[in-house]
Amino acid sequence: MRYELFTALDLAGEPPRHPSEFDRLPKTALAERPRTFLVDEAQWLNGEAFEYFRYLWDEPATQLAIIFVGGEGCHTVLRREPMLSSRIFIWQHFTRLTPSEVLEAIPLFHPVWADADPDDITFADQHAAHGNFRAWAQLTAHTRTALARTGRPRVDQELLRWAFSRLA
Repeated sequence: MRYELFTALDLAGEPPRHPSEFDRLPKTALAERPRTFLVDEAQWLNGEAFEYFRYLWDEPATQLAIIFVGGEGCHTVLRREPMLSSRIFIWQHFTRLTPSEVLEAIPLFHPVWADADPDDITFADQHAAHGNFRAWAQLTAHTRTALARTGRPRVDQELLRWAFSRLA
């Protein structure tokens, strides 16, 4: 974890060999200006990693916000760490977007969808994205590629079928 933070914070020099020397560097960097750590797949972290995040967050001089994001079981894993979970300000559970939320949010998500026909957005959601924002991000990337390759000005169902074929 220390080496990952050393790299993520773009700290100068060589990483120190001893933990106490090492810990001074991120604490100093985190005290210079506000920072936000986004920790994805948090359900896979061990207690030692959570304890290190808590250690950095508890330092009075640091200006640190930590966002833990995870899939199935993340809430349970975080709750098992009482010294950390007692410091969590907001617990937020995200669910799939409803069809009406898709029609509202997706045109705002990316310019590709801004002028798309609502029927095409619904088609894409029903056949590929299923209200899952991560799936929408993947679909958007493939759709952008398709638009660039074909020179088409906007999304249509033929183009979407090609994009669907690229999804894993």
